[in-house]
Amino acid sequence: MAVIGAGVAGLAAAVRLAVAGHPVTVFEAGPSFGGKMHQFSLPGGYRFDAGPSLFTLPQLVDDIFRLAHRTPADYFRYERLDPITNYFFADGARLSAWADADRFAAEVQAKLGAPAAAVTRFLARSGRAYDATAGTFLHKSLHKIGTYLSPDVLGALAALPGLGLLGTMHQRHAKAFADPRLVQLFDRYATYNGSDPYQAPATLSMIPHLEHGIGAFYPAGGIHAIAASLHRLAGEFGVTFRFDEPVEEILVAGRHVTGLRTALDIYDFGLVVSNMDVVPTYRRLLPAQPAPERTLAQPRSSSALIFYWGIAREFPELDLHNIFFSADYRQEFRAIFEDKTVADDVTVYVNITAKKTPADAPAGHENWFVMVNVPHDEGQDWEELTRKTRRAVLARLRRALGADLEPLIRAEKTWTPPGIAADTSSFGGALYGSSSNNPLAAFLRHPNFSGRLDGLYFCGGSVHPGGGIPLCLLSAKIVAELIG
Repeated sequence: MAVIGAGVAGLAAAVRLAVAGHPVTVFEAGPSFGGKMHQFSLPGGYRFDAGPSLFTLPQLVDDIFRLAHRTPADYFRYERLDPITNYFFADGARLSAWADADRFAAEVQAKLGAPAAAVTRFLARSGRAYDATAGTFLHKSLHKIGTYLSPDVLGALAALPGLGLLGTMHQRHAKAFADPRLVQLFDRYATYNGSDPYQAPATLSMIPHLEHGIGAFYPAGGIHAIAASLHRLAGEFGVTFRFDEPVEEILVAGRHVTGLRTALDIYDFGLVVSNMDVVPTYRRLLPAQPAPERTLAQPRSSSALIFYWGIAREFPELDLHNIFFSADYRQEFRAIFEDKTVADDVTVYVNITAKKTPADAPAGHENWFVMVNVPHDEGQDWEELTRKTRRAVLARLRRALGADLEPLIRAEKTWTPPGIAADTSSFGGALYGSSSNNPLAAFLRHPNFSGRLDGLYFCGGSVHPGGGIPLCLLSAKIVAELIG
């Protein structure tokens, strides 16, 4: 059996299948494992996790080790975050998002003047919505008829109206909160799967429960440690890794997958799991096969413009996760999803792993992962957009922190949507495959199996159930269960 791509979903699928007794070979175009979840260093001693930075549902990683009859802590450790995120609003207000819902609600009332009861009520409903629907819509294939014959599914569908999950995310939040800053804070969760809160369905309003009901976490050594631990476990179960060997074609005879072709050889495999984005999987690896054009044409998610900065100073008011909001969120998302550009005023996310892993930066310095949500690549002038956005980011941070960061930058690297596309085979650099900007988006994602070719399966952020670390891990679980 072959797995194409050593991203986190590919690694998880390889381990699950190897534990089940399948001989597995992983083909990776790059020199190492991790996909977007890779790491790198800049001169001067600054280490960075390149891509994902938020970690929720750690039990999904632990489950893989338990499946393999291993003790998770022997491979992978993590700590619960408290606070989770520091928020800086355009009007100068600040607050910290605490893991405990009651403490967070009290913080909101103290700092924003919004009623604490509204926050606890919203988070409680978010938790009920997650409990009612996650087992169906995230843990199972939505493209198998058997899923819909389960009483759990009927119960989940019946629960949606009563949970206030009709309409858009923004409508749900505007109804729950009078303070526009609090609406903006919860609207932000649409970015967790690259969507627009003014279009995305209110079902996504359950995402805050992952942080305030279950918790957000930091892996010892950074996010890359997730991939490293799975790679280690895969090796123990005999998984073969062929790095720097991109797959050029999935071989097919009739309706059956028969193997793979690379520049080095032709390999016989009756089962293939693609962890590559579905668009290049079909366009590049299956050029002679009919493609599911309606699925491939679904609107793409947002991408990211990331600045990695080595900063020659410590900022005690910052923590691991920090959000600096723009003054006009609606205009920011309109720019991304309608105008396909970057707004003049942008929301800035700053992740500083040196706050938890001091060795990630020299003493007295910090490693700043600075990200702005931007459209996926459709041929925009990214050189000019990068210059413009960098200026906007520095200005936004200067206003919030009262410090000019430009002279403090000792090392720098930039990752643009075209770079993300080139480095990770994500179509257009879209971080989450298709967006979730319509009520049927979950059902329009590509299934975890091919409906045309026997032996072809799919995992990763571009297929069901979606992007982000937890959903990628769940896609691997679904694939392993489908294969058996």
